[in-house]
Amino acid sequence: MLLIDKLKRQEGLTPTDKQIANYILEHITSIPSTGIEVLAKQTYSSHSAIVRLSKKLGFDGYKQFRLALSETVYKDLHQLGKVDANFPFDSTDTTSQISQKMADLSIEAIRRASEQLTPSKLDTAAEILMKADRIFLFAQGDSQIRARSFQNKMVKLNRFLVIAEDYADQAWNAANLSKNDCAVFITYSAKIPQYDQYIKYFAKEGVPTILLTGNPTSSLHKIVDLSIVATQDEYDFLKVGTFSSQVAFEYILDTVFSVLYAKDYQKNLMNLKQKQRIIEKGELADLLHPDVE
Repeated sequence: MLLIDKLKRQEGLTPTDKQIANYILEHITSIPSTGIEVLAKQTYSSHSAIVRLSKKLGFDGYKQFRLALSETVYKDLHQLGKVDANFPFDSTDTTSQISQKMADLSIEAIRRASEQLTPSKLDTAAEILMKADRIFLFAQGDSQIRARSFQNKMVKLNRFLVIAEDYADQAWNAANLSKNDCAVFITYSAKIPQYDQYIKYFAKEGVPTILLTGNPTSSLHKIVDLSIVATQDEYDFLKVGTFSSQVAFEYILDTVFSVLYAKDYQKNLMNLKQKQRIIEKGELADLLHPDVE
């Protein structure tokens, strides 16, 4: 989770922690130059309380926290025009303004997602997917569109993924998974009740599971084998569309595919060229551009 998100969510913080966190959020541009003694005085707290909060946020101490916050503030000050992820445009915007705002929103969504990804998680995801005999994708609504895009790309690696919830067959598909397979759950809110049931069943049967979500507080994190979180400034319901979350998901899935591709790059490149020859000049050439009668 991004540092600002941690300060806003305040999960697991004491009243004193929240008091300090709220002050930091209200004076975020000045905190990078504020010493611990001054911050303690302004928040009616103590040096030890500030150090404890810094450690809860994942840092060794206030100095490291202040440095990380300084980098965050710098990026925010130099980023493109801030766009509301839920209502990125309004009725008074021109077509040109809407176009620019949507571009800025997409770039910001990818930037946020990139900052939350780690090489170790990407490598672990690739390793789980490579070992799996079959890969089942559990996703609904807009997230299923991202799942289908990932399914389409994986064909290039001779991996044929199954959309588990096609034709309402998710329960049958879940029952047929084995420890040699893999289940990937793509859900921004991670609040789909049956997913909890499926993942617990998979854990019992030894089926590897991966969760891609935007909800860092979901209970599903504790029961999946690998959790990839990409938080966005997006509400669950009150919004024009699922722009940021889906741009982020597409970026992450594209990155996972690219990591998989790169692990055997020459073999995959040769396979691509071979299949392209068959489709464009070989026995399947006529099927690419069939005659219209």
